[in-house]
Amino acid sequence: MNDKVFYTGAAVIALLMIALSFVWPQGLGVRSPAPFGHEIVLPDVVRAQREKAERNARRKAEQAAERAAKAQASAEASASAASAQ
Repeated sequence: MNDKVFYTGAAVIALLMIALSFVWPQGLGVRSPAPFGHEIVLPDVVRAQREKAERNARRKAEQAAERAAKAQASAEASASAASAQ
């Protein structure tokens, strides 16, 4: 086989394989990211779980802040009552 034909064909095949790697999904069943594939969308179940975890974390932080404010207010009240006596 002529070297010019072989190396030209090998270069074309290599370029086609590189182009295919840009549009082929990464991993098993995962879609390619945006310019080559579809936008990745979280399933509703995963989104709902994450939102629930965020709500619970926010609720716990608010409750901790309320407890700290109540503790500070009661400490100030007892300190003012002790200084008044």
